[in-house]
Amino acid sequence: MLVVYIKERDGAVIEVFRTEVVLNSLNPTWIKKYTIAYHFEVVQTLLFHVFDVDTQFLNIEVKMLKLEEQQSLGEASCALSEIVTKPNRSLTLDLVRRVESVSSTHSQHHGKLTVHAEECFSSRTTAEMMLSCLDLESKDLFSKCDPFLVISKLVESGISIPVCKTEILKNDHNPTWKPVFLNIQQVGSKDSPLVIECFNFNSNGKHDLIGKVQKSLADLEKIHSGREGENLFLPTLVGHDCENKILKSKLFVEKFSETIQHTFLDYLAGGFELNFMVAIDFTASNGNPRLPDSLHYIDPSGRQNAYQKAIYEVGEVLQFYDTDKCFPAWGFGARPIDGPVSHCFNLNGSNNYCKVEGIRGIMMAYTSALFNVSLAGPTLFGHVINKAALIASQSLADEAQKYFVLLIITDGVVTDLQETKDALVKASDLPLSILIVGVGGADFKEMEILDADKGERLESSTGRVASRDIVQFVPFRDVQGGEVSIVQALLAELPTQFLTYMRSRDIKPRI
Repeated sequence: MLVVYIKERDGAVIEVFRTEVVLNSLNPTWIKKYTIAYHFEVVQTLLFHVFDVDTQFLNIEVKMLKLEEQQSLGEASCALSEIVTKPNRSLTLDLVRRVESVSSTHSQHHGKLTVHAEECFSSRTTAEMMLSCLDLESKDLFSKCDPFLVISKLVESGISIPVCKTEILKNDHNPTWKPVFLNIQQVGSKDSPLVIECFNFNSNGKHDLIGKVQKSLADLEKIHSGREGENLFLPTLVGHDCENKILKSKLFVEKFSETIQHTFLDYLAGGFELNFMVAIDFTASNGNPRLPDSLHYIDPSGRQNAYQKAIYEVGEVLQFYDTDKCFPAWGFGARPIDGPVSHCFNLNGSNNYCKVEGIRGIMMAYTSALFNVSLAGPTLFGHVINKAALIASQSLADEAQKYFVLLIITDGVVTDLQETKDALVKASDLPLSILIVGVGGADFKEMEILDADKGERLESSTGRVASRDIVQFVPFRDVQGGEVSIVQALLAELPTQFLTYMRSRDIKPRI
């Protein structure tokens, strides 16, 4: 019998599944399947433990068996992402049995375990919806209403993670937005709760909530077929209690259809890779790295600073999707020894090779760079974005099955805002997404402009509009204390950005 466990973020191990018992076999193939929701944005660690069930227990129901009464035949573990990135979605693991002797504990190999994953068909289903609102209320008498919708999924801790957003419609109290596409796996299931919030756009990034509804995709389909709108509500403080004030404004589902589309996992099975790149801010505003109040301070106790945390947390998830695990790593805003200020230098100190090996390689190159460059300024993103875009465009020309993810970690507001916008608009046609993490206490309002989730689609100095949204920005402090880690907030939209790119270019997975 095989028992499956999930390892939580805090290290706790929880049993989730038991197979049937295969009688008298040294080469069992189990039939019973375990269904798990795949979340790209977290590392989902699975533990497998094989037991020999004694004949005296064979009449007992599997879930009633006491594991301590069975003989352990070995255990193995892996991340779910290691299985789904294999071409045939099968991974063979060595079964290890821990043997404790008087002097030490050592492991012995005891056979192999092959784990095969297949995607449930429901997750290839994409819902297309056209949403509209009627009688939206202005926040005050003279202001106009520039509405947009944000659709979020509710995770177990009660926190909502945005998965989709409409365009902003100018001065419209009865808006009808362009269709939105929601993958059913992306939101969990057709019955998973969704929050649809209607905001009034503000150029300062502080958008006003007009009202919201909480409905599943199944509910929204019913609203469409019944032709009845759903009243928005607004959480309102009454004394010390929060009550939902029902508004006269209504949400309508003008169109609801479902289509089967290739999923993110289909592209992985077809051999597509995600290649991770990182760029680190070495400007003087970070503070002297040798002093404990610096954002770049390397704590002798091993406690990670914000830069190290962001590298580790993003890299930990993305490394499984990159076969060679060699990552381009750059610094910007510093003066390398005996040189002028550079806005894109190789973190490893090499003049012609920008890659380092593994997440550990990035960490080591980052630490050594701190002692080999002088922090300077200003904060310019244009150079590193163009460098990443060059790698992405070369890969595209070679028809490689690669999609690139650039992580920029910065402590300050970008100085070359227009050049950065130009670089981003140009890069929006490439297989590239950019994640920006803001560390420290600076005012990151300018950064919000770069993330079209928080504003309008970017426009270059020549008036060209970005073909898609490729930037995700998050201030590190926003999600530090909550259940949703910095990584989840950043990475949750990456599969959607990847699919938008593939579908817009009619690139099909080779499966």
